[in-house]
Amino acid sequence: MLNRRHVLASGAALAAGAAISGKASAAAAHAADHENSYGGRDRATELARKLRAKPLPPGLPHRDYMPVVAPNTGTLPFEIVDGVKVFHMVAMEFWNEFAPGLKALVWGYNGMLHPVLEAVEGERVRIYVTNRLPEPTTVHWHGVYIDNGMDGVGGMTQKSIPPGETYKYEFNLVEPGTKMYHPHHDEMTQIALGMTGMFVIHPRKPRYKVDRDFSIMLHEWSIVPGTDRPNPMEMTDFNVFTMNGKSFPLTHPLVARTGQRVRVRLGNLGPMDHHPIHLHNYSFQVVGSDGGDYPRSAWQPETTVLVPVGSTRVFELDASNPGDWAMHCHMTHHVMTQMGHQFGNMIGVKPGNLGDKFRDLLPDYMTMGQDGMGAPMGMTSLPNTAPMTGGRGPYGYISMGGMFTVMKIRDNITHYNDPGWYKSDVPPGTVAEKAQETQLRRDRINPDRIPAPIPGPSSPAAAPE
Repeated sequence: MLNRRHVLASGAALAAGAAISGKASAAAAHAADHENSYGGRDRATELARKLRAKPLPPGLPHRDYMPVVAPNTGTLPFEIVDGVKVFHMVAMEFWNEFAPGLKALVWGYNGMLHPVLEAVEGERVRIYVTNRLPEPTTVHWHGVYIDNGMDGVGGMTQKSIPPGETYKYEFNLVEPGTKMYHPHHDEMTQIALGMTGMFVIHPRKPRYKVDRDFSIMLHEWSIVPGTDRPNPMEMTDFNVFTMNGKSFPLTHPLVARTGQRVRVRLGNLGPMDHHPIHLHNYSFQVVGSDGGDYPRSAWQPETTVLVPVGSTRVFELDASNPGDWAMHCHMTHHVMTQMGHQFGNMIGVKPGNLGDKFRDLLPDYMTMGQDGMGAPMGMTSLPNTAPMTGGRGPYGYISMGGMFTVMKIRDNITHYNDPGWYKSDVPPGTVAEKAQETQLRRDRINPDRIPAPIPGPSSPAAAPE
């Protein structure tokens, strides 16, 4: 006979069963989410399998992938030999022009700073490295899933490559992503002198396509004014900041057409500093790192992306608004070049005739900095020294240099050469300019009056004027 006690007991049992089932479902969902987000054990097993599997046919540019654009540097060439993509990297010393008036002897590959190594998921690569440096070197494939003996750590996974010798690296590329490469022998010296680059591995079957794909390696250098060699011993006071080996105004612009999907890959293998890279106007999506592409649910809307040392970040945007849009590191000293940090603060100093007195001893002396540092800093009596700030723009002097470039978005362009400044294309009434007296009167603006702040809810009322 069914009674109240039976009903209550049955209800309790059902509730307990539902709770257990709910916990089991939640645990299963969590496990599934982990598998979907990070791949889990299945992904790790699959990567290990692909490392030993028969490679896929080599991918070709413009057929299997759209090559990246690396402003101011280049992409390493390759040959295909028996189904393997073959590269030859030559570690060597050469001259690099960082900014107008500043050249230095650097170390890099094939006569370039930060050349891009570009390949496709699933193919096999064979990379010869010839060492023309005065000391041993290696190449480490940063972020690449690889055989241990190909990892490039001198003394641990291989013998370092002696001067004059050529070593061979060979492996399957089992996962796509924005990776990097650099030496793992005397890292302090060789990385500081420029031996870094991007290793872009395109997906075999991309989830979607972009129209423009840019690759930029960030770097910092210590070059004492008047000298021509970077100082690898420096730990804190870096004074030259570059994108693909150049400081503004020598950085080439990133050119795209209105309506295009634009991808920017940023890498940072500089010695010490992280770089918050800010793009004006656009809110973009951070879509990946050297760990791989993020799932769409993890895309981050940003206007500034921090690129830590030893990592890459990838962001994308839809180029909807034409113009010249600054893109730069937001560390303010990183948009200066060869700025001295050992001098006192001159802001607000009344120099009087100090300059005249000093010029009796130093004919080229001039007092500067008392009114700020935004004026052109082209004056120098030292050889091989760059101006501290940038260069001429369409409306006057641009007071940023260093780690600074321009994304130039244009309507209806038919090529990607530098289109010049946007000034000639600006729609009427869309440029900030000196306010007219009639405008000031209309809007009741008195330049001689400082507006009082709006009092908050707990603030006393503003005092009457």
